[in-house]
Amino acid sequence: MDRDKRELRRLPTVPLERRVSAFLIDFVTVWLISSLLGTGILKWLVFLLTWFGLRVFLVDRNRGQSLGRWALDLTIIDQSSRIPTLANLAKREGIIGILSLLAMIGLNIGIFNPLSMLILVTPLVVDCVVALGDEHYYQAWHDQISNTLIIQTRRGFSLDLRFKKLLAQIRQNMRK
Repeated sequence: MDRDKRELRRLPTVPLERRVSAFLIDFVTVWLISSLLGTGILKWLVFLLTWFGLRVFLVDRNRGQSLGRWALDLTIIDQSSRIPTLANLAKREGIIGILSLLAMIGLNIGIFNPLSMLILVTPLVVDCVVALGDEHYYQAWHDQISNTLIIQTRRGFSLDLRFKKLLAQIRQNMRK
């Protein structure tokens, strides 16, 4: 095992459910914006432009954090433990953005045609299932292509921890 692999093993890994939650925050945000601002093909263009704005340009300016990653205290780094270059971010988010666009289209037509929804959502699911096979880094296929990792950080809103604390307080108040 070389030195780079040992250093990466010491980085705080992220549970898969937190990663999925951060992705869902970004996905739903972009989906809502594109649904409000466009129809038809314009909606798809707005989706991709908003996706790149949120997941590439904001991440480049915000120390590796998108809205969802900031909310859950996550950041993206490359194999050298630095914020990825704009080209690597664009490559990574180009892959996941197109898969997310297909999923959005599938979810939009899901009620009317469940088979099409299943076909259009499957590539995104397959991309993310790859992360289950990687026990150390939880890298999805788009992470492996762009040589990026998602790690925990102390910088963010800690939405998941605040939510757990709120639930604990509610449970405690209900027992009284």
